[in-house]
This record gives sequence, C-alpha cells and structure tokens, in this order.
Amino acid sequence: MATPREQEAANYLEKHKIPELMDNLTSTLFFHRPETPSEFLITQLELLKASRLQPLDCPCLIDESNLDAVFGILDPVKQGYITLTQYKLALATLGIKDFDECPEGAVLNRISQETFKKQAKDGLLKSSATFKT
Repeated sequence: MATPREQEAANYLEKHKIPELMDNLTSTLFFHRPETPSEFLITQLELLKASRLQPLDCPCLIDESNLDAVFGILDPVKQGYITLTQYKLALATLGIKDFDECPEGAVLNRISQETFKKQAKDGLLKSSATFKT
C-alpha cells in the first residue's frame, strides 16, 4: 500500500504527464542515439515547448511513412481500406488510447488509408505532446 505522500507524488506525476514525457524522451534518445545526449534532450524539450505554444507537430518517432507501412501490412492486396477491427487494433498497437471508435467508413466496415492516418496522427500527436492541455 502506498503512503499518502507516495500517492500524492503519483497523482502529481500523472497530472503533469511526467511518465509519458520520460518515456517519450527516453525512446527518442535511444532511437536517435545522438553524440551529445544532453543537447539533444534540451532540443526535444524546446520542440515540445514550442508545439505547446503554437500549432506545431510534437516530436514523435512514428512518421507518415511508418503509418503507410502499417496500413500496407493490414491491406496487403491494396484494396484501399481495412476493417474497423484492424483499425482499432492498429491504433491500440501504436499506443494510441484516445481515438474515434466509429470513424468515417465504420458503418461499411471499410476504413480508408486517409482516415486511418488522420486518426493515427491525431492520436500520436496527443500522446507525444506530454503536457497538460
């Protein structure tokens, strides 16, 4: 059982999205492996700050080409769409928790690549922001 002080600390970290921030910074650092890690992390934090103040994309490891690749794996015969189940599982696998459960095309069980990518980008940006909105 956590003490009241430990619970207070956990609540503080959660409120300010500190675990997400640390996870993103660590992942980005490990992915890029810069020669000067401290300078790299400072730059990442500055990019996050700038994206908070202006409508800029937050730093994110998954880019548009990665999303195209994911969609391509789910649509190997190039139909131009995936099922709603594939859509939901793909977004969950990408770590996106908050997305439209019934996007355009859901009624027909045909989620287009454009819809998939838009939802994925929006979800990734929200999770990459790592600041309290």
